[in-house]
Amino acid sequence: MTAPLDIVICGGGTAGWMTAAALTGMLPETMRNVRLIESDEIGTVGVGEATLPQMKDFNDAVGIIEPDMMRRTQATFKLGIEFIDWGLKGSSYIHPFGVLGQPVSGAEFLHHWTRARLAGHATDIEDYSFAIQACRANRFDFPIDDKAAVASTYAYAYHLDASLYAAYLRKFSEARGLRRQEGRIVSVQKNGESGAIVSVTLESGEVVAGDLFIDCTGFRGLLIGDEMQSPFEDWTKWLPCDRAVAMPCESAGPLRPYTRSTALEAGWQWQIPLQHRMGNGYVYSSGFLSDDGAAARLVSRLEGAPLGDPRFLKFRAGRRTCSWTENCVAIGLSSGFLEPLESTSIYLIQTAVLSLLKLLPGKRIDPALRTEFNRLVDIEYDRVRDFLILHYHLNSRDDSELWRYCRNMSVPDSLTEKIEAFRHRGHVEIYRHGLFAPPSWISVMVGQGLSPEGYDRLVDNVPMERTLSAMAAQRSAIAESVGRLPAHDAFVRDYCPARSPERQSAPAGT
Repeated sequence: MTAPLDIVICGGGTAGWMTAAALTGMLPETMRNVRLIESDEIGTVGVGEATLPQMKDFNDAVGIIEPDMMRRTQATFKLGIEFIDWGLKGSSYIHPFGVLGQPVSGAEFLHHWTRARLAGHATDIEDYSFAIQACRANRFDFPIDDKAAVASTYAYAYHLDASLYAAYLRKFSEARGLRRQEGRIVSVQKNGESGAIVSVTLESGEVVAGDLFIDCTGFRGLLIGDEMQSPFEDWTKWLPCDRAVAMPCESAGPLRPYTRSTALEAGWQWQIPLQHRMGNGYVYSSGFLSDDGAAARLVSRLEGAPLGDPRFLKFRAGRRTCSWTENCVAIGLSSGFLEPLESTSIYLIQTAVLSLLKLLPGKRIDPALRTEFNRLVDIEYDRVRDFLILHYHLNSRDDSELWRYCRNMSVPDSLTEKIEAFRHRGHVEIYRHGLFAPPSWISVMVGQGLSPEGYDRLVDNVPMERTLSAMAAQRSAIAESVGRLPAHDAFVRDYCPARSPERQSAPAGT
């Protein structure tokens, strides 16, 4: 019988505990011994509280019960992200978690919409998204299973308290055999020949050995950076924001089923509605705004009474060129950082963890596994990077230096090709690997003022009257179906009413 793999997770927080939950929830105990080392003295970033629909898939795969998790993390539902003032001041559009129009006569909806628009039959593309219309109406229900129904054409994610989610996953993982070790790592021992990590030594003097070490130590990158010397590729020339200030406030008004991102003079503000508070933050560039100025600007825009003092965070956009080096795998902030504009931080943790599970080595690591893991991680980071740059680059604002810089900066060739293909023909690449499907790209490009100048000429085979009739029918079906949804507030109160944060206990079923 093969001996179980000894896995040591260094660091907690969302990355550490998501990794722990996946390893303990998806692998039998006979395959693994998992230990997590963290110190209560070391704080976590805890900024990201908005997620993407893939998180539900992760929770389901691990074995987490949704309403229980939502109650214990003060969670609400999320159908998309509203972007205010991004293309032009005064503009608003929503990036939905769902389709933007159904195909007509076998051809993609965007091409029919473009053809109709160019012929003088302009309509708002948001009218063809169930998720967007539900956001605008502050309504929510689960998608239905009937794929022919318009109410099946969307997905959902969560807004949650990231610190409570990490605590939830800790209890979940410990109930499935994980050992948590309190302590601070003070030294790392490596094999003199291979360079692989043999063990880590804690401040107490205890030595923890392992076969595979997972670095979840955050921006510091204690193992992957300090010890394994994996280079960091800096992307600040394309993503110049390098600071954030966060401050929660009391909730005001109904719970919105979407995140809100408002472009400001030197960056953007997030608003994330939880059951017990509103999460707020200002992501900004220190080259265009001081910390004091950012905090004052954020405070001036709070919708409710502050619930804490401003917390500041410094970061640098980019990624490690080798997230898996020898027997050390970096997951989370130790692997790379991309600002939370599209709620990708938890997704990047999730996809790295799931890739590691698919490529999990034995006690001797096949180099081909490392190569494939790094290839998949690079694809994810590169494609998220391009999507985030798109928001900044595709703007028409002329009210501040940041926006003029971003509009005129050179961007990666991969993004330039996407923009030009969309501009000239309405073409959006469908990925086999990587995040963000065509509706995501379409919503941002059109929302920020770039509509296609051409379309797939095959749609000319469909009579214009049939196209316009089909488009009208889609708008009508969406409006009627959304009108039957319950209010998001009421749905949350019925499905997952939260417990007070200080009264959290072990997850059900553990």
